[in-house]
Amino acid sequence: MSLLARHLENNGIITLIIGSAIDIVEHCGAPRYLHNDFPLGNPCGAPYDEAMQHEIIKQGLTLIEEADQARTIQRNSYRWKDDAWRKDYALIDDSNREELRLRGERRRQQQIDDKAAGNSRAAMISET
Repeated sequence: MSLLARHLENNGIITLIIGSAIDIVEHCGAPRYLHNDFPLGNPCGAPYDEAMQHEIIKQGLTLIEEADQARTIQRNSYRWKDDAWRKDYALIDDSNREELRLRGERRRQQQIDDKAAGNSRAAMISET
């Protein structure tokens, strides 16, 4: 998204990225970025928390209006309801190592099969 945002900005379209992957966005140089410290997949706040979501969008729109230089990064002040999600984020340990290894093997085989079938992109693999 960061590279697309830069391309759009270079062609006169104002962009804003709202998300949690600050390291990637900083590296790619997004023009405007509103960072939150939420689990991935929740850029505008907790599900069903309309007040939080509204305020985050409002902060993003204000950032669009007020950012006066490229690569402007702002952090929102909201916190996730608890930090339990951090414990499992990108966790690899003895409890899931074998499952993750098997998923990787299935994914690699799917890519080989798709390539052999002439598909330019591998199909997504379900979490189940």
